[in-house]
Amino acid sequence: MTLTLEPPALLAGEGLPDFEAITPDQIGLHLPELLSQLEAERQGLETDFAAALEAGRALGWHEVMDPLHRLGERLRWSWGVVGHLNGVCNSPELREAHASQQAAVVAFGQRCGQSQVIHGALKALRDQGGWDGTQWRILEAELRDMELRGVGLKGEEQEAFNAASQELAELATRFGNQVLDATKAWTLLLTTAAEVEGLPPSLLEQLAQAARQAERRRADGGEASAEEGPWLLGLDLPRYGPFLQYSRRRDLRETAYRAHVSRASGEEGGNWPLIRRILELRLEQAQRLGFANWAEVSLASKMAGSVEEVERLLEDLRAAAYPAAERELEELRACAARAGAPEAADVQPWDVSFWAEVRRQELFELDSEALRPWFPLPQVLEGLFGLCDRLFAIHIEAADGQAPVWHPDVRFFRVNDRESGQPIAAFYLDPYSRPGSKRGGAWMDECLVRQVKADGTPVLPVAYLVCNQSPPVGDTPSLMTFQEVETLFHEFGHGLHHMLTTVERPQAAGINNVEWDAVELPSQFMENWCYDRATLLGMARHWQTGAPLPEEEFAKLQAARTFMGGAATLRQVHFALTDLRLHSQWHPESGQTPEQLRREVARTTTVLPPIEEDAFLCSFGHIFAGGYSAGYYSYKWAEVLSADAFSAFEEVGLENEELIRATGRRFRDTVLSLGGSRHPAEVFESFRGRPPSAEALIRHTGLAE
Repeated sequence: MTLTLEPPALLAGEGLPDFEAITPDQIGLHLPELLSQLEAERQGLETDFAAALEAGRALGWHEVMDPLHRLGERLRWSWGVVGHLNGVCNSPELREAHASQQAAVVAFGQRCGQSQVIHGALKALRDQGGWDGTQWRILEAELRDMELRGVGLKGEEQEAFNAASQELAELATRFGNQVLDATKAWTLLLTTAAEVEGLPPSLLEQLAQAARQAERRRADGGEASAEEGPWLLGLDLPRYGPFLQYSRRRDLRETAYRAHVSRASGEEGGNWPLIRRILELRLEQAQRLGFANWAEVSLASKMAGSVEEVERLLEDLRAAAYPAAERELEELRACAARAGAPEAADVQPWDVSFWAEVRRQELFELDSEALRPWFPLPQVLEGLFGLCDRLFAIHIEAADGQAPVWHPDVRFFRVNDRESGQPIAAFYLDPYSRPGSKRGGAWMDECLVRQVKADGTPVLPVAYLVCNQSPPVGDTPSLMTFQEVETLFHEFGHGLHHMLTTVERPQAAGINNVEWDAVELPSQFMENWCYDRATLLGMARHWQTGAPLPEEEFAKLQAARTFMGGAATLRQVHFALTDLRLHSQWHPESGQTPEQLRREVARTTTVLPPIEEDAFLCSFGHIFAGGYSAGYYSYKWAEVLSADAFSAFEEVGLENEELIRATGRRFRDTVLSLGGSRHPAEVFESFRGRPPSAEALIRHTGLAE
């Protein structure tokens, strides 16, 4: 099998996209044409299905599922490219083009999802029987998803459902755009040495580079420099996070913190009305479908069985994490008191990162910023690729210049099977933060899905891997924090799940048809390898001298792994429980606003209550602009699976090379290979030999008694 790298016709629905050709004007010109073609094909399929059903003729899989997939895949590919560009190359023109076509795309999806004829054809296939396990999984998921898209609704009820679906899609896009705008709009110009006291050289250079890009010059007219400034602070995480961690200016930390937690909450471009409207519409949609609330709709397609089951998991974690987080906060207060800091008696949220870093250095003599020189991106990639070779018997090679890209920073790689030499997949890597045009966070998305075309030609999977780490500065490569290393490994785990699938049916290949609360298993599994001695010391070399990371620094990283583990776990529980209760308990007549419900949750899930200006919900894109509504708990649910999966390697001995390779191959042949072709519990047991246990997660997070 080979990858076809010739760019296809614009928005043709197959092959690697010609990103530069997909301009806002081209989107407006070609997408309506594509939708018109797809609508004609849909009507043709319905005519064929209806004739077969009326005649009582049995329909075959290739008559129904294959053409339906090809129809959906052309739209997924085309609209997916537009959505991808909207996330990584955002501009007013692209936003307008996206918004102008969104209603038509949603409407087409609704017509497909609510087609009585298509639903009837799927039910006929199910009733015929004789399908293999993968086909059963696909059929059941397709029928369930059509029910959730309103196929059972009639008349005015269906019209109202469709109108609400359109509005929800538009609101999600607006929500994300307003977070991006608010993040981009706020900057703070620092001009004196006192204002940047405590900041490490790498951050100073990054802030100076931001000032240069914004054309903020020194008072003498010279160009901004790390040594003399000016320095431009922003709310994107590569600048904001380290600033809170290292700045000795408590007043400036407070200023930045208040700006960050109040993003997109103002009168202009604020997300409060959008949040309320989104929640109202989701509740209405759930009730139209016969569910009590949106959480029940969400869980209908997940591994967890009920809201109560999720609540129990979160309460178990909360009960273990809360006392640990209280102890950690007391330790930070004591640390501040030893330093004679005035905030010792009144630690506030903008103090936590700073004093946690001081305390980390006290306990472990570990300066996380000072470790950056040992983690230049090229070497981290070399280490990551070496690990994948070791565990999964794959060889990853650079293929820059052999595929179209959307930005000069983007790289392209091929993935080959080491034993056969045959190509398996490929991926794009877009690693650096671009606050003005690229949304924050990190993610993996599908470019191409593994499948076989109608003419028998195989299509190999291609992934988008997107991060937002510190960019190179001058001749200095991107020097990564250890947290950025973990993030890269995490997203690459998603990529492996997508790329190493052997499932030929695209509806269940890779991450497709994998229950949402199990899809984080491979990504969180990969994070564990950042603490593996052979992996870490194999890639951590000083970018200038080539010297390996000292053994004592590695020991400190391992010792510090559970540092502030209570606070980290409690933070995730707070997010997950807020999300779950907004979608299971809140309603317009509940007598409280969504923010009041969130603050009620905070009483038992935070040890420092949110400040008055804290409008975190206004930037909670995971649940209001992403796919995690009533599903944020999935991170912790999947973490149970991932920690237990990694413990299989611990049990055979991380230094036992032969058994590590054998266990890695088994992980590839089960978790990474089977994708959505089997239930995640069955996939996990096929790897582990037993059901999952939470013991490893409790041990890894340092919360065991």
